[in-house]
Amino acid sequence: MKLIELAKELKISAEAIKRFIQDFDLELGGCISTNFEVTEDFEKFARENVDFLKLYEKDLDKNKTLEQIAETINQPKEKIEKAIKEDHTNIFDNGFFRSSISSYGIDNKLGGNYKFVYDYFGHKTSLQHRDFIGYRDLFFYISGVLEPFLNPKQITDWGIHKPAGIILYGPPGSGKIFWANKIAEIIGYQFKEVKKHYLGTSFIDGNRTNFNDFLVSMMQEDKVLLFLEDFDEIMMARNAETNVASCNLETQEIILHYIGKFEQEDLLMVGSANSIAEIDEEILAPGRFDVMIPVFPPNASERSEIILYAMTKELQEDSLLYTILKNNKADKIPFWHGVSSQMKAFSNTMVIDFTQSLKKRIKNLYSRTRNEKLKIDQSLLNGALRDAAAKLTEEYLDQIARFLNDVIINNYDDFKNRVIALKNELDAYKVVEMPRRAIGFQHNGEDENNENEPQKDSSK
Repeated sequence: MKLIELAKELKISAEAIKRFIQDFDLELGGCISTNFEVTEDFEKFARENVDFLKLYEKDLDKNKTLEQIAETINQPKEKIEKAIKEDHTNIFDNGFFRSSISSYGIDNKLGGNYKFVYDYFGHKTSLQHRDFIGYRDLFFYISGVLEPFLNPKQITDWGIHKPAGIILYGPPGSGKIFWANKIAEIIGYQFKEVKKHYLGTSFIDGNRTNFNDFLVSMMQEDKVLLFLEDFDEIMMARNAETNVASCNLETQEIILHYIGKFEQEDLLMVGSANSIAEIDEEILAPGRFDVMIPVFPPNASERSEIILYAMTKELQEDSLLYTILKNNKADKIPFWHGVSSQMKAFSNTMVIDFTQSLKKRIKNLYSRTRNEKLKIDQSLLNGALRDAAAKLTEEYLDQIARFLNDVIINNYDDFKNRVIALKNELDAYKVVEMPRRAIGFQHNGEDENNENEPQKDSSK
């Protein structure tokens, strides 16, 4: 059964059900599939607890004061206010919390008893078998963008058409190609990557071909998602300060010429960009690449899950590494929270680099000691952390800063929590400068050579 069908039958909005899954940190695979088929566990839970889900939706839809939230969930006002502030959702509207805040979601974070929820799902699926980790907010945001592909009534009832082009933007290593594949999977399209040699003119099997020919051939196929990397470089705006390659200008013109036909030909083009700031405005015009989706680096919780997933992936229960992990209680997520908190603004790639380095260090230590009960101590963790941090360059941090600026301009309301959390992590790497001397004449006793040196934050 589809999520939208279940929601209609139970007379609860699909949006409220999606928000419930996020508020209670339920693993997506335990609730719904990529094409929004609900699992048996979730369907059973929803039918048996329809009254609670209706209460949840009613609470979610109304503005409420701190006092009203406290009365609903029987929790102290001080604890509620602290929880909201810590979750970066401290948003007021004339003394009321907006309806985007769920009283029951807050109660869950404060330790409320929701065993009846977790008895159905949440702890059954091994991390090793999950489709993907975390990013529930991004998954549901993308599913909303793709609604016209999934529900034809979006066009007939509301006049909302399928997007012709989507831009996935984010810093390197954040997983843009993963999400492009996920989009293709959700809408049931073939995933095809536009190779660099397709751009411009080339010879394949002795035959002359160009990007125009390639694009026309793709439009003739059935339901194709075309993935184009380096979209920001290829679609860069022309001006006196930038030198756009002629083949890129030609690619722009060809895409703009055909993009009006993409929807009727069941073709979706997805571009991958580090930033959208330099993309030509013509490309971003309505009906073209007007859908922009930010792909964030993993947050602290997601980093812990990714570490455990990568450390245990494809391991047998009786393997040496798995035995060592179990002896250190490192086969559970809480073990990794400490090192995860040190990986501020790390990309998915950097987190995986950490796990690869740590595996090698554990293997080398075991080779020397032959001790299955060796300790995964801070020295091992710090060594792997140093290896992974090699990619945490000034250039990468600048890319994170540009990414945040892009999100604030284009998607802030959709991802406010992530923006604030990532900004706080980025700030930990900022150079802290001592107050500079005021412009003007020196005062007596000031040492002209004693300039205040910039000092790096100790949290780096």
